[in-house]
Amino acid sequence: MNRIPGSLLEKIQTKQSLIGIIGLGYVGLPLAIEFCRAGFPVTGFDIDDKKVALLKQGKSYIKHIDSSRIMANGSRFSPTSDFSKLSDMDCIIICVPTPLNKNREPDMTYVFGTTRTIAQYLRKGQLIVLESTTYPGTTDEDMRSILEETGLKAGEDFHLAFSPEREDPNRKDFSTSTIPKIVSGYTEKCLAATRALYDSVVVKTIPVSSTKVAEATKLLENIYRAVNIALVNELKMLFDKMGIDVWEVIEAAKTKPFGFQAFYPGPGLGGHCIPIDPFYLTWKAREYEFSTRFIELAGEINTNMPYYVVERVGQVLNTIGKALHGSQILVLGTAYKKDVDDQRESPSLRIIQLLKKNGANVIYHDPYVPECRGHRHYPDIDMSSVALTEEVLKKAHITLLLTDHSLYDYAFIERHAEHIVDTRNAFERNGIKSKKIYKC
Repeated sequence: MNRIPGSLLEKIQTKQSLIGIIGLGYVGLPLAIEFCRAGFPVTGFDIDDKKVALLKQGKSYIKHIDSSRIMANGSRFSPTSDFSKLSDMDCIIICVPTPLNKNREPDMTYVFGTTRTIAQYLRKGQLIVLESTTYPGTTDEDMRSILEETGLKAGEDFHLAFSPEREDPNRKDFSTSTIPKIVSGYTEKCLAATRALYDSVVVKTIPVSSTKVAEATKLLENIYRAVNIALVNELKMLFDKMGIDVWEVIEAAKTKPFGFQAFYPGPGLGGHCIPIDPFYLTWKAREYEFSTRFIELAGEINTNMPYYVVERVGQVLNTIGKALHGSQILVLGTAYKKDVDDQRESPSLRIIQLLKKNGANVIYHDPYVPECRGHRHYPDIDMSSVALTEEVLKKAHITLLLTDHSLYDYAFIERHAEHIVDTRNAFERNGIKSKKIYKC
């Protein structure tokens, strides 16, 4: 037993360990690139054969990951959909989605399904690391139970760990390798192996005492943001009724050099983390007969923001003698944040759905999202991005800015649009003020 961690540590330290990464999306693919760049042989596993085919050709399907980064590591990187190769891996890292189901409860299908697949090929000496955000207890209780059905024991025959991802797509000041990484393990030996693995590719690792602490840390990071965004979203709605510009208030408040951190309102929360992760803790809290009222209130406010946006659009239409039903609405941006092609949990999708249900004719433009379809919660949305021309802007009764992409020519839009509803304060930030612009 004592020889197992030593053997694995030696392989990691000499970069001879075979790294397997399951899930080649916004978390798994950049992680695979970093391990390749550090000199490790990496096998990337994904059930999507189209992704695997593109990667084999050296092509990226994620906007902010240039294909040159795939091609540069081609000799070390082997994408595949053949999961039987898991038996060859020394370290297996799980980067699969953890969404919510229709009742806003954790959908652990991907994590547990992946764990069962790993169990089919599990062998002594392997390290299994979960990176997907989840509730405390997932790793050392649920995953361990599945893996130990093989007869192998965690901490004795194989290593088990949790190290939460901290990706922020297209961020310029931090990358996968420069963001400090939380690491944990089921046992001290599991932790030692995990820390050695990530020390090879990230600037700093922060060990914590248990996998539950690491799981809770990731949740705290995202709940902190969700609650503060809910606060400014609620203030935005209140200040709007009071005739106060919430954006000006925030700019003034953030001049205080201590005790205040600026958060900004928007049309709702997007991305895979903040709209989802808090509900993993609220769900788990029920097991302890504890009500997480603060988190649930924040979730309620943020979830209702798309309804507020649609109501605001209706108010603006009323001022020009138009009803929402039958009006032409041009949506600018379906990605969840600026300058990415990521539509996961984008509030734009819910807003488009609500506008359509209210009888509006909706079209959209997004320079990074040519097609908007195939979303499991929005099967009725099947659209293609239109060209952002003078004619398109003039025909729209309302131009609704939902994603403040840097590529947008805000002066051109303001010049030709009839009426603009701006949910991001983008026009004023670009030095454009006009009576035809309505803040939301």
